[in-house]
Amino acid sequence: MTTWVFEGTVLPAGGAARVTFGPGEIGEVLPGRYGVPGLVDSHCHLTMAPGPNGPVLQGADFAAERLGELAGAGVSAVRDVGGKREVTLELARTRDDSRPLVLAAGRFLAPEGCYFPQAYEPVAAEDLLAAVEAEIAAGATWLKLVGDFPEVGPDGPIRGSKVSPTYGLDVVGAMVELAHSRGARVAAHVNTDHVTDLIRLGIDSVEHGTALTEQDLETLGARGGAWTPTLCASVDPSPNETPEQSARRRARSEHLASILPLTDLYGVRVLTGSDVVGTVAGEIDLLVQHGLSVEQALTAASTGAQEFLGLTGAGNLVTYDADPREHPDVLATPAAVVLNNRRIS
Repeated sequence: MTTWVFEGTVLPAGGAARVTFGPGEIGEVLPGRYGVPGLVDSHCHLTMAPGPNGPVLQGADFAAERLGELAGAGVSAVRDVGGKREVTLELARTRDDSRPLVLAAGRFLAPEGCYFPQAYEPVAAEDLLAAVEAEIAAGATWLKLVGDFPEVGPDGPIRGSKVSPTYGLDVVGAMVELAHSRGARVAAHVNTDHVTDLIRLGIDSVEHGTALTEQDLETLGARGGAWTPTLCASVDPSPNETPEQSARRRARSEHLASILPLTDLYGVRVLTGSDVVGTVAGEIDLLVQHGLSVEQALTAASTGAQEFLGLTGAGNLVTYDADPREHPDVLATPAAVVLNNRRIS
């Protein structure tokens, strides 16, 4: 087994370091002068692909291909926040050093007519707690709550329709309490001011969160909560968008740019997520465009996410020829990737 040696600057903290991967001290030197101890995709859907009317579920082969792509980009850990449970929970239950580590939430938790029709099996309010028990018993360490959603027609969400809460507050509160009592945490998809209620009820991470306020950040940060903005899914232009949709997107971008710089002040852990349409490198760039420093964005994509998710970067490294703090575009082209102590690219 080849021993690889990195000699350079380890980010995001910085500082010169010599790191060895493999059985001994003497080995081949990795290319690249700057390194990050593994990237983390904290909002990923390994079994979902874009479809004509929204995302559609895919199988194990698709997930394996996605994991290979993520590994090649330097991602060493993935939090899958909803998809085909029989695939994602199996990936979470099994350790395989040839691919990124997977944490999984299993299925989407949403009632009838409250999510993309081709991407989930509805869960009625009276069945929610039983569904939570089943996911945790199958290995889920996270639960994915669809907290609000627009009106849904035969072809999927109706553009411009009202976005409403999916479950009553009593059942959501009971769900969060049950998850926490079983050692699991709750990630909530939410894009309206309903986020205030969900944070009050104890959700652990806000997904998307396009309506977050400063007060919400203060409450979320007080108990060490996280926010995965998934800017790739909310501020990037959509094909054939109308002028009204474009105006709403720009307003959303401006709001997020005003809120994101406050996360550090209130202790909210920002995470990077590719969702179905982006990449971790692209999300870092978008976070910087919306007010975070490059160091803060790199932390969101690496050591900060690892700490929040209970992981370490041990045995993982992605290197770059140039300093990402000065040239963020270099994040899209790693010089080398070490995954679980083995160089894969």
